[in-house]
Amino acid sequence: MNHWKHFLLAACALGATLAVHAQDAYPSKPVKVIVALPAGGSVDMVARLVRQHLAADLGQPFVIDNKAGGSGQIGVPQVARAAPDGYTLMVSPASFLTTNKSLFKSLPYNPEADFAPITKLVNQAVVLVVPEKSRYATMADLLAAAKAAPGKLTYASSGDGSPQHLAGLMLESRAGLKLLHVPYKGGAPAITDLIGGQVDMVLAPLPEALPHLKAGKLRALGVLSTQRVALLPAVPTMREAGIDNLVLSAWIGFLAPARTPQPVLDKLNKAVHAVLQGEARAKLLDAGMEPAIDDPKPLRQVIGEDIRLHAELIKAAGVVPQ
Repeated sequence: MNHWKHFLLAACALGATLAVHAQDAYPSKPVKVIVALPAGGSVDMVARLVRQHLAADLGQPFVIDNKAGGSGQIGVPQVARAAPDGYTLMVSPASFLTTNKSLFKSLPYNPEADFAPITKLVNQAVVLVVPEKSRYATMADLLAAAKAAPGKLTYASSGDGSPQHLAGLMLESRAGLKLLHVPYKGGAPAITDLIGGQVDMVLAPLPEALPHLKAGKLRALGVLSTQRVALLPAVPTMREAGIDNLVLSAWIGFLAPARTPQPVLDKLNKAVHAVLQGEARAKLLDAGMEPAIDDPKPLRQVIGEDIRLHAELIKAAGVVPQ
């Protein structure tokens, strides 16, 4: 009996030693970071900023691999099926992990079971923008036009289930409107066509719209926040514009495949929090992103809560799963 006891103690000690060694040795080769969206949008932007600092801090390349299309259903499953060793990770918008569950009859991945959430990276305010030459100067103008011609005004998004799409559904529901949704393969091409006048509006994460607002190519009519955004002090909240309960944060998360060893997750979590508190913080704030290090809830809990909230919104909007 004593032999078994000594054996079990030795095995536990060995397991603990190996876990510590795995954390100390990680990463020992380049790490692939999948972004299931095209280059140029806010998710890609934050992924590249974090990647750069992680590579410097952890001593190995973190390589961005853009796998766009299918509202995340091309890139996200690759992470779900990857070896759980910390060498395939994902930077993802909230929508691929939350809204997609209600928008599609079936998904090639399980948002809650297939991933090991590392941390939320940033929160992003959502802003309703129109082309600078648009005839809509205020939210009142846009609302009046939308009510006068149901189903005629168009809003672009970065795909079915994206934050822009969810924001559009919320706007329709809260303001009693009927709009026409035009999905794209990413935020950047949606904004490009908005500037070109092919669509009427985008409810965009602030970082995607900000450079074009500064350049005078777009005009912001309202923000989907509880208070005005520091970078856009003259732009009213939706509540100030007369629409209650229209608040949305387009967060971005950092995840690994399920069953990735906890020491590896802990090391990544610690490294990312150091990045978000370091020199990257000012760059993120300047780009319209709020580092999420002070978020009180673990990312796994946020995903579960948002899945249920978005399901209610989508059902209320009468959207039939595809």
